[in-house]
Amino acid sequence: MNHIAVLYTSHNRKTKTLKALASLKNAWHSHKQPLQITIYLTDDGSTDGTTVAVKQQFHEVIILQGNGNLFWAGGMINSWKEAIKNQHNGYLLLNDDTFISENIFDDIALTDEYALKTYEKKGVYIGSTKDPETEKLTYGGAVITNRFLYQFTILKPDGGFQECDLGNANIMYVNAGVVDKVGILSEGYVHGIADYDYTLKCKKNDIPVLIMPNYCGSCERDTKGLYHSFHLMTFKERLTHLYSPTGIAFNSRLLFMRKFFPYRYPIFYLVGWLKVLFPKVYLIARHRK
Repeated sequence: MNHIAVLYTSHNRKTKTLKALASLKNAWHSHKQPLQITIYLTDDGSTDGTTVAVKQQFHEVIILQGNGNLFWAGGMINSWKEAIKNQHNGYLLLNDDTFISENIFDDIALTDEYALKTYEKKGVYIGSTKDPETEKLTYGGAVITNRFLYQFTILKPDGGFQECDLGNANIMYVNAGVVDKVGILSEGYVHGIADYDYTLKCKKNDIPVLIMPNYCGSCERDTKGLYHSFHLMTFKERLTHLYSPTGIAFNSRLLFMRKFFPYRYPIFYLVGWLKVLFPKVYLIARHRK
């Protein structure tokens, strides 16, 4: 863990991006062991001065330019592709709205030791985040409880090392050996879902995917459910939201289902369109649960 590549992507979130980088710098300087970090940030066509501000305050950051159409998955892939041109022991994926804790590099080291001792190999480690105000769990690692219904439960960090199936890349550490075996984030995803794809891909290749023992940062939860306001939209708005990368991202979700839950693919497709065509029926059915 001597040399880590830290990967970011950003689009018009200058204030949060600067705060995220500041939290990274603080955690780095708080770490007692020798550690070299190289930061790769894809600025995906920001118009709020993100690139200029980052250059002024964090001149060591390698800034890559996107065209505004990369979104999260494309931006992170862009940063990761640049990072693997150089020699790194691992890759730390961070969201630009995630503010990491001072303990993160200690937790990575501890999880590394546990993985080597338990599985005789290094793996992928998920850092859990909590809401900065309520301190409730927001993102982290989850276990699938029902594969047919695609139901899962997000696990709270408990001071130990827990296996998980799905991991949010708000904070995700990937050892270099994992990249040698399975590569980086999969192509085909535009915004979200690519992190869940990655952890399931690693599980398929017998790579340990573990939740780090402590909370590793803070991040607000920014999702309210895929179809939560469909009944308030016009048909055209529902259709746009269905395929929008920052909405439901239907094509990306269909790709995910086809790869990992193929039996659910036709069900997911059909139910998705039923919700678009008959949103009030879906709302009534949801409230009866």
